[in-house]
Amino acid sequence: MAAAEAAMAAREEPPGAGAVPGPEQQQQPGAMEEPGAMEEPAAMEEPAAMEGAGPAGEAGPAAAADPGAGPGPERPELCFEEEEVQHEEELLRNPFSVRGWLRYAQARQRGPRPRLNQIYERALRELPGSYKLWYQYLRQRRAQVKGRCPSDPAFEEANAVHERALVFMHKMPRIWLDYCQFLAEQGRITRTRRTFDRALRALPITQHRRLWPPYLSFVRRHPLPETAVRVFRRFLKLCPEEAEQYVSYLRSVGRLDEAAQVLARLVNDERFVSRQGKSNYQLWQELCELLSQHPDRVRSLDAGGIIRGGLTRFTDQRGRLWGALADCYVRCGHLEKARDVYEEAVQTVMTVRDFTQVFDSYARFEESVIAALLDTQAQLGQGQDEEVELELRLARFERLMSRRPLLLNSVLLRQNPHNVHEWHKRVALHQGQPDKIIQTFTEAVRTVDPQRATGRPHELWVAFARFYEDNGQLDDARSILSRATRVRFRRVEDLAAVWCEFGELELRHQRHQEALAVLRKATALPSRRAEYFDSSEPVQNRLYKNLRVWAMLADLEESLGTFQSTRSVYERILDLRIATPQIVINYALLLEEHGRFEDSFKAYERGIALFRWPHVGDLWLTYLSKFVARYGGRKLERARDLFEQALDGCPPQHAKTIYLLYARLEEQFGLARRAMAVYERGTRAVPPEQQRDMFHIYIRRAAELFGVTHTRPIYQRAIEVLGDDAARELCLRFADMECKLGEVDRARAIYTYCSQICDPRITGSFWQTWKEFEIRHGNEDTIREMLRIKRSVQATYNTQVNFMASQMLKVSGSATGTVSDLAPGQSGLDEMKLLEQRAEALAAEAQRDTPRPAQQVLFVRAEGAGGRSHRCRCRGTPRRSTWTRRGRSPTRCSWSRGRVPASVFGGLKDD
Repeated sequence: MAAAEAAMAAREEPPGAGAVPGPEQQQQPGAMEEPGAMEEPAAMEEPAAMEGAGPAGEAGPAAAADPGAGPGPERPELCFEEEEVQHEEELLRNPFSVRGWLRYAQARQRGPRPRLNQIYERALRELPGSYKLWYQYLRQRRAQVKGRCPSDPAFEEANAVHERALVFMHKMPRIWLDYCQFLAEQGRITRTRRTFDRALRALPITQHRRLWPPYLSFVRRHPLPETAVRVFRRFLKLCPEEAEQYVSYLRSVGRLDEAAQVLARLVNDERFVSRQGKSNYQLWQELCELLSQHPDRVRSLDAGGIIRGGLTRFTDQRGRLWGALADCYVRCGHLEKARDVYEEAVQTVMTVRDFTQVFDSYARFEESVIAALLDTQAQLGQGQDEEVELELRLARFERLMSRRPLLLNSVLLRQNPHNVHEWHKRVALHQGQPDKIIQTFTEAVRTVDPQRATGRPHELWVAFARFYEDNGQLDDARSILSRATRVRFRRVEDLAAVWCEFGELELRHQRHQEALAVLRKATALPSRRAEYFDSSEPVQNRLYKNLRVWAMLADLEESLGTFQSTRSVYERILDLRIATPQIVINYALLLEEHGRFEDSFKAYERGIALFRWPHVGDLWLTYLSKFVARYGGRKLERARDLFEQALDGCPPQHAKTIYLLYARLEEQFGLARRAMAVYERGTRAVPPEQQRDMFHIYIRRAAELFGVTHTRPIYQRAIEVLGDDAARELCLRFADMECKLGEVDRARAIYTYCSQICDPRITGSFWQTWKEFEIRHGNEDTIREMLRIKRSVQATYNTQVNFMASQMLKVSGSATGTVSDLAPGQSGLDEMKLLEQRAEALAAEAQRDTPRPAQQVLFVRAEGAGGRSHRCRCRGTPRRSTWTRRGRSPTRCSWSRGRVPASVFGGLKDD
């Protein structure tokens, strides 16, 4: 250990030995181990940079106890502890090992601070360019003074160590940042600012972005606005995109004028992209808010010009910008200018939203002015001038509120000046002001373009003329309508409405001939004819084909003109091929009223030639009805030809009425068998949903004309043609008819046939009816046969899988989905097996419904005590029948014979 101490002392004897290492020492490994771009080797090779290390190196242990102080007059003898010997020997072998020095310092971490500082000083004397050693040493010195008073000399010693470190580590931003933060914590503002400036000069430009955030944070913490502004200006030269931070700071320190200037530059710079995600409009809005709320503190910018520039630039936010401009004048005390701005705003805004914003601001402004005047008068008393001014303010406010609907209407008309509905609303707002109404109508008819109008532009002309008419100025009304007839409307209907209104104007004032003249002029053929839907031609050349004008002229001619003039109008309508079925019917009725029956029939035929089904249906029905009513059976063949023409090409849904009229014609004036043929054709021609009613009519008429027996083939064909439900109903009616005729076997055959379409589980009423029939007219064998047929039909329906599934779902009530859902506990079974099990259960249920043989037959009526045979009168087939019941002898029943009803033979007339 003594040898180690002597060797160590020998190494420390040369003065300044640690100040300037030789070339051999500078090239030792570990001397430049700082990673990445944080190290600058060139800075460590400068001999002049090592000047600060000499005194500390020559100071020895005593000097190491007080870093930064000069060398003492004499050096005490070094002494080492036992655990230090290993580190000392290792460092003797390799004094340039950074890892060895760091392990040595870590081992002495809990030892005396002067001893730890001495170790770091010795290490840095050997390795002055080591970033790790300097970083650990500086952190250790800052930790040693933590919690002390800032006036403690230890802070200055620590600052001196930082300064020595920066001689070698002036390219390391971490060292600069820690040093600046350390100075800021000491409260040394000027020294901290200068250190930041030195760091910016020493570090390359690529490292400046690490220094500016703490630098800006430092200047913000202290009330030094001038210094902070200068620092921010330097920062914006490097990072102009961070101008929003500068604006925020300027607003926080009250330098609003400069903040407005910066915001104005940002708004005008199209290349600026906000780091906070703000749009150009949001920056503009922020600028306008700054100008409007602080007009007295922003002097360098023209607030009015800037905000008005925004009105043309941001058209969708005009309401807020107008409000900001008016607010600016209000805060400056220019109330009349603010009122002028509001008036200009409500007269120029284009949207209802902007108008609402401006008008609400205007109303609040007037209310605030009135409230201020009231407060002033309450405090200082009320004079004559103040009273007049208050009355003036109140009158202005009342007029403003009364003008709101009119101003809103103006906004909507500025959006679309061709909106007819809004012009009508504007006229209504001037109710009671004739001059305003005339002015509004005049402006409307001049402004509205008929080709671009929203609504019906002719209504403006009509309303204008009616206004003059209501005020007794008929000549002016005629002049307005006469001018309206020359307007090039977009649609012919608009021009036709004007002409009709012109005619009605004359009629309302009992000028019938003038009304006829007006409508004749409207329907006159133009010099150049055009197609009705040819939009390239003016509407005046297409009016002659408008039906509305012709219909009104026909009505007037029919009421005021002669028969020939009215007929000529209808003929022209038919020639122009613009008639409707109603026009044709009216024309035919007119001819019929004047006894021109054949001419009326010709009119019907001309109308029928103009239309197709279904529009021609009303014409055919009216024509056929009128023809039959006129001629009856005198022109039967002609009538038949007309009916055949009507039925030729007639759709099935319209054929029923024509067939019924045709059949009635044959019944009344023709042959009954031809009527039956017509009914037969009708049952084939009508759609399926009308066949049931048609067969009912057919059967009823056949029974009345030929008797009920003639209806049998009709019933048979109906049952074959109709669906199951309708066929089931007809079968019951057919069987009932046969029963009334005494044809029990026929009725039983009908029930047997109908049973094939009657499922016992659904149509229980049918089987009950058949059962009652057998009780009245059958015997035990027929009842058994009926039950056998019932079981057979039920089994037939049970074998149909789809039907069974639907029935099972219906029976289960709550079951939905597939068949497997019916047996939730047997999800693994086959679905067909489940259906078979269900079918067997239903068959067993049907078997239980079979009557027992031991029961008494209910159709035998007893007249006395048991043991005697009795006679009974039964309605059934006209033959003797005997049957045997169990336990009894054969019994004979006698059958009565009655007259056949006269209704069986019908009311057939002799042809």
